[in-house]
Amino acid sequence: MYIHTSTTQKVFRILLGLFMIFAAIGHLTFDRAEFQAQVPNWIPLSKDLVVILSGIVELLLGLSMIFLKKYRIEAGIALAIFYILIFPGNIAQYVNGTDAFGLDTDRKRLIRLFFQPVLILWALWSTGAWKYLFNKKAIKENHG
Repeated sequence: MYIHTSTTQKVFRILLGLFMIFAAIGHLTFDRAEFQAQVPNWIPLSKDLVVILSGIVELLLGLSMIFLKKYRIEAGIALAIFYILIFPGNIAQYVNGTDAFGLDTDRKRLIRLFFQPVLILWALWSTGAWKYLFNKKAIKENHG
């Protein structure tokens, strides 16, 4: 799959990849307790295991966003799906009133919920996946 992306999209793709790598490092080291606070109680696994596994996934997705240029559309789609899959953790943090990452009021936790769609759109737009998924004309132009 190939969709041309602008320099701005490339910069934002790399920034998002770096953000994911930083988040992964936090999952695996200095922010583990904060991330554990976001794991919903209904998940049938150890909260620490969930944080470690999600950190590994974040690391792989972040590296993919930066280095797997040939598969950037797939990486963007995978990252968007990941953001959707972890959204219940953000909802649980809001519903349960859990303080983490400076989100110490219901208002702050509610505002955080609205940032998740931004991340999803960022992943899709910056990699060209949005155009690939939703613009049939662009696909025909790029594939004959």
